[in-house]
Amino acid sequence: MTAPALHPDLATLALLLGEWRGEGRGQWGEGAPFAYREEVAFRHSGKPVLAYTQRTVALDDGRPLHAEMGYWRPVPGGAVEVTMAHPTGFAEIELGTVEGGRLRLATAAVERTPTAKTVTRLERDIDVDGDTLHYVVRMATGGGAAVWHLEATLHRTQATGDGR
Repeated sequence: MTAPALHPDLATLALLLGEWRGEGRGQWGEGAPFAYREEVAFRHSGKPVLAYTQRTVALDDGRPLHAEMGYWRPVPGGAVEVTMAHPTGFAEIELGTVEGGRLRLATAAVERTPTAKTVTRLERDIDVDGDTLHYVVRMATGGGAAVWHLEATLHRTQATGDGR
């Protein structure tokens, strides 16, 4: 089966398409720093939205750490809307901008289950230069300003995805 044509509205987000792998580092609150391996995929199905999946494992022993899934939608004028679900019991909506190879996203809303960890804000800075993607994530867990949480550099391993 052939891959569908890229929807014209996805032109600003096409730089994300494909599968990415790399390593990063992070810290949750006052906890110990950690290192991780990450896999990310951005795929399209011919509609004006990218499907997103992400998962990480600990670099030291390979145990699963985190995963998230969602959708990225371009909005006229270089804006982007992201909906994302996390297995730790919260879902978020992020709004941001896309300009060249830079994406800047920040939480517009977070909803959580009664047993979820308290996350009140996330901010993501993503820079794409060809087949290299670097990001920084800042997070607030009890209100207040978001602080550094994660940073990674990923490399594209597959150039496109068809959403299947």
